Amino acid sequence: MFEGFPAQQGIAIAYPHTSNWDFFYAMLAKCAAGMPVHFWGKASLFQIPLFGRLVHFLGGVPLDRSSASGSVGQVVELINAHKKNNSFFWFGLSPEGTRKFQNGWRSGFYHLTLQTDVPLLLIRMDYGKKEFRIDQFIHLSGDEIKDYERINQAYANVIGFHPNQACPIQPIKKNLQQGDGK
Repeated sequence: MFEGFPAQQGIAIAYPHTSNWDFFYAMLAKCAAGMPVHFWGKASLFQIPLFGRLVHFLGGVPLDRSSASGSVGQVVELINAHKKNNSFFWFGLSPEGTRKFQNGWRSGFYHLTLQTDVPLLLIRMDYGKKEFRIDQFIHLSGDEIKDYERINQAYANVIGFHPNQACPIQPIKKNLQQGDGK
């Protein structure tokens, strides 16, 4: 099992997420490294016979989209419960929230990390170098501009499976239409 985690709980982000192959390769890397990182999936996936068991075995956590606390709130509750019990729980996600180009990253990973006061693991999915790399652990300061600059530096020169679909590393600009990149 991977023993390099700096804390019992944390958030891991993998970038860039541009292909369905990312999940497959991420699961191979996760299993090869012995990293017990969890991820979320639609609750309906867990209800499919056999497939639901496989997703759970791989570390999937069902996400109830109708929950009053929302996606972020559900994971905050999970992490806080594991903190209270001093049990291991790392949660991984794609900060873009999609495989398609959009003008920035969704804010969920950022709010999760700040609200739970846990380390953030940056994982590079670099198809240019043909590697998935556990790059570094950072602590977010709460200064969004500086935090995104630091994350941007860590992911410099990373090439996704579909490079033209990689989202810029910045908070999503909600006033712009998706996909215009401005």
